[in-house]
Amino acid sequence: MISFLLCIVALVLGYLVYGRFVDKVFGSDPKRVTPAISKADGIDYIALPTWKVFMIQFLNIAGTGPIFGAIMGAKFGPSSYLWIVLGCIFAGAVHDYLSGMLSLRHGGAGLPEIIGTYLGKTTKGVMLCFTALLLLLVGAVFVYSPAEILKNLAGDGSNQSFMIWVAIIFAYYIIATMLPIDKIIGKIYPLFAVALLFMAAGLMVGLFVKWPAIPELWDGLTNRTSAATPIFPCLFITIACGAISGFHATQSPLMARCLENEKLGRPVFYGSMITEGLVALVWAAVSSYFFFDGGAEQVGGSASSSAPQVVELVSKNWLGVIGGILAILGVVAAPITSGDTALRSSRLIIADALKFNQKPIKNRLAISIPIFIIVALLLWFNMANQKGFDNIWGYFGWANQTLAVFSLWAVTVYLTLHKKGLYYLIALVPACFMTAVSITYLLSVKVPLIPVEDVSTTGLGIFAVSAGLYYFWKNRKHHI
Repeated sequence: MISFLLCIVALVLGYLVYGRFVDKVFGSDPKRVTPAISKADGIDYIALPTWKVFMIQFLNIAGTGPIFGAIMGAKFGPSSYLWIVLGCIFAGAVHDYLSGMLSLRHGGAGLPEIIGTYLGKTTKGVMLCFTALLLLLVGAVFVYSPAEILKNLAGDGSNQSFMIWVAIIFAYYIIATMLPIDKIIGKIYPLFAVALLFMAAGLMVGLFVKWPAIPELWDGLTNRTSAATPIFPCLFITIACGAISGFHATQSPLMARCLENEKLGRPVFYGSMITEGLVALVWAAVSSYFFFDGGAEQVGGSASSSAPQVVELVSKNWLGVIGGILAILGVVAAPITSGDTALRSSRLIIADALKFNQKPIKNRLAISIPIFIIVALLLWFNMANQKGFDNIWGYFGWANQTLAVFSLWAVTVYLTLHKKGLYYLIALVPACFMTAVSITYLLSVKVPLIPVEDVSTTGLGIFAVSAGLYYFWKNRKHHI
């Protein structure tokens, strides 16, 4: 528990100290007119209260990743704490803040537009397709897990009940994607955020009361369940949303279109990522107790319990019936609220690429209908083949972190071109690291060409090559 407490303090200090430094590097300007004012359209560009923008941003980015990812990541041992804290402060929050602020500076532009501006038109075209595909996968992924939990919560474990919940959630996605952002998202997200934060606070209190003897950082950072699964790169793919996630860069532009002042960027973008890191840290600690200190037996589970089972068992046993239901609803709300904004982001990204005004509802329908059809086909294909959540999640995990790579390189180029000195390092180091994670994971897990014993050396080599290519570009750019 000492490591857990130290990590909480580190996250808070990260926001107060490093977050302020990153904001100073970027140079947020309270006098600049934001897109919410200059482009107000009553649909997507709407100035909203700061607290509401924060709540929406927090729920947009907090899908199942900081909960399910942290639960699965806890099996790697205390190294999961380090990744959540260091990843959050120096990679994830920097990634979210700079992508959001660049969107502000470019009139609320979506991620492909930003990448195209700094990495070129060819990269923009590739990332337009890649981002749209990722968002469609998110829309499909984040139907499964809430439908599964709601089915169990309703006391009906049948496949028919599951299908009904899938249909209800998908219908909600259609409505939320089409309507102005302040009509549904702006009204119900704050309530969902309260449920999610209540869950994290309640579980944190439970940890303090129980004070379990969970593994500490100084007990060793090796994988505690399978030596065949290396911490690098697997941990950094397993825990994504709680540390760094490319999906977040697709969501930040949504709130960049709703901010009234650039100075609000740090609490909204950097702060929501730190808050998500706190949620992930709580679940990592709870799961360490569940898997390694006898917590599973106390709540009727086992070391082989799945992530949704851990959520249900712990929430009900630690927080009581009412508290447990609120906690579970918070876990349900997280993926649902990421799923609907993923499809909304997909609509806006495609609309921006086609220069298609989204104020008329017929224009929104023209883009949204094909999106809904593709997501429905993805759902049908996976359920028909009984592959479900895990199958889509496998594709999503790697694609998600690969998208973070491109986002980080875009902001690295921005800082190189617009800021003096070595300030570009705040983006370059995480860009090189995530490049190494993404490529090494692809070569060692998805396309197993590298043996387990060589993954660390390969990752270090890719990091060095990435940095070398950057400095070659930088020197060439300066010479020109």
